[in-house]
Amino acid sequence: MTTDTIVGLIRDAAEPLPEPGEPGFAEAFDRFGEARVVLLGECSHGTSEFYRSRAAITRRLVERHGFTVVAVEADWPDAAVLDRQVRGGPPKEGAEPPFRRFPTWMWRNTDVADFLGWMHAWNADRADGAQAGFYGLDLYNLAGSIEAVLGYLDRVDPEAAKVARERYGCLMPWMNEPERYGRMSLSRGYAPCEEAAVKTLRDILDRRLDYARGDGEDFLDATASARLVKNAEAYYRAMYYGGATSWNLRDTHMFETLCALLDAKGPGSKAVVWAHNSHIGNAAMTEMGRDRGELNIGQLCRERFGDQAALVGFGTHAGTVACATDWDEPMEVKRVNPSRPDSYERLAHDSGVPRFLLDLREGVHEPLRRALAKDRLERFIGVIYRPETERWSHYTECSLTGQFDAYVWFYETKAVTPLPTRAEEGPEETFPSGL
Repeated sequence: MTTDTIVGLIRDAAEPLPEPGEPGFAEAFDRFGEARVVLLGECSHGTSEFYRSRAAITRRLVERHGFTVVAVEADWPDAAVLDRQVRGGPPKEGAEPPFRRFPTWMWRNTDVADFLGWMHAWNADRADGAQAGFYGLDLYNLAGSIEAVLGYLDRVDPEAAKVARERYGCLMPWMNEPERYGRMSLSRGYAPCEEAAVKTLRDILDRRLDYARGDGEDFLDATASARLVKNAEAYYRAMYYGGATSWNLRDTHMFETLCALLDAKGPGSKAVVWAHNSHIGNAAMTEMGRDRGELNIGQLCRERFGDQAALVGFGTHAGTVACATDWDEPMEVKRVNPSRPDSYERLAHDSGVPRFLLDLREGVHEPLRRALAKDRLERFIGVIYRPETERWSHYTECSLTGQFDAYVWFYETKAVTPLPTRAEEGPEETFPSGL
């Protein structure tokens, strides 16, 4: 099939979209309202249109379709601070300001702030069970998670808190520089803190009925934090072995946390996930899955929930993006290179439709699905963007119809506007990709 033919199929199937702030934008996504999980992607971590789109779609799913979980590619302890705010609860005593570590602009930006303001207003006159919560799926902020576990146990079970302190004592020297723990474990050839982290989580889960009678949300916070400590311990060890292990541990953790949220909210609960395309597209249909053995939360959701998981990717041709040149370096606004001629993005660009939705589900546009099943290059920009080496730094081969149930296209996009903050230096946790 020729490129011109594929472009014509895209043009015919494309559903033009208004700006994300207009009512008609989110209405186009009502087709996913019956899903258990809707995963909303982004092809960069610093693009305003992607944040505003996800906010509009999520708002529609919450208001019209009963979604109550908003789970994002962010650290659990930091998101927990914001969750308390959007629910109108008191701040946790001693809680650090959230999202002060690099890359601060990813969640401390005006688009996220606007969305959280809407969540607060939505929750204001609703009972706890009907409120929408804001949760982090990622496994960083080891220190914050240990503090959350110990703080919870201090309140509900002081004896268990003493035991947990002894166990976590192994990790205490490494809390603020966990990558050093991984390096030390590699040099010694064993995992000195693994058993302690596993036992603490197991003890909390074994006592779930007693603990959960007090405050279900506090118990959920404690178990998620303990799970994070267990999985982060394994992740930082795996970082130094290379290969797919550390990536797979991270995405498996995100999936486990999502499932725990759904279980906690009950059998009728529904979740919206915000994460990068590299996490929410089905990895089995990409070069990263086939050649490198990497899985992701999108693949795991497809396997667990089947058609009840809707995977929605996002793409752009050009514009600006908030990013850094290297880890812990200052945020910059860079020009995004025009998409490559041999990429999916260029096919979308050549359709001439500036903003559209492609429905890629089976049985909807079969000729188009077949045309977009063949591997092509697809662009992935994380928090680090290196346009001078873009082909090798940011493109990989994928099957678009294998990855996504739908694809949202913007011809041109602009960078997010960060909120004022000073980033704290931290380990290169997603090095080298920043995804």
